[in-house]
Amino acid sequence: MEDKIKVIIIDDEAPARRLIANYLASSKDMEIIGECMDGFEGVKKINELKPDLIFLDIQMPKINGVEMLELLDAESLPLTIFTTAYDEYAVKSFEYNTCDYLLKPINEARFEKAINKARAQLQSPHISAAGKQGIRTLLEEGISDNHLDRLVIRSGNHIQVVHCNDLICLEANDDYVIVHTAKDQWLKKQTLKYYEKKLSPQNFLRVHRSFIINLSEVTRIEPYSKDAWIAIMKNGLKVAVSKAGYARLKEAMNF
Repeated sequence: MEDKIKVIIIDDEAPARRLIANYLASSKDMEIIGECMDGFEGVKKINELKPDLIFLDIQMPKINGVEMLELLDAESLPLTIFTTAYDEYAVKSFEYNTCDYLLKPINEARFEKAINKARAQLQSPHISAAGKQGIRTLLEEGISDNHLDRLVIRSGNHIQVVHCNDLICLEANDDYVIVHTAKDQWLKKQTLKYYEKKLSPQNFLRVHRSFIINLSEVTRIEPYSKDAWIAIMKNGLKVAVSKAGYARLKEAMNF
């Protein structure tokens, strides 16, 4: 007997989880190995149970579906069928060729199409890899055009939610960024370019190839060399400012 496709359903609404479970009941090659009501539980279950496929609601309390995926290691990303009540997310998912998306309320015929697509991907390593790459690209670009209001960071076995108002600056560190707040710092696997695009330009500014700062946290600017400056932040952190960054900073802060 062939191994069954292991499935986890992640949705904060019990009726939505039940509907997906009922639709899956006729798929004898699929086995539901877990159900989760939020992204925190989803990360834990995925890491523990290693599902082949997940149904993931995008809009959930605590952390949303995309934030949950950001917390997973690249090799741990399962095939993902997004479930959402919002067309904008479905369109983005389609653009990046993720496994599939289902608009709520979920139609059974459309559900079967998504399941068949998942089967095809799981049977073909090449197609499966393309679907997972679509998810990674989606995470890099962002599923929404709205500016971020928080960052969700995995630190060991803990998940930390950092509100953007609490940021001092972001610092590039190879394939990661160092997230600085007044009292702590964390590593987040993401690029500075992503945050330059996703943080509000009214509040955040890239002042150096390695730094984005929170403008409200700047106390003063000091010269460092002929074409370089240092921004002194409220917590005492010193941030490098390039010549181009200084010009942008002057314009943003009107000095």
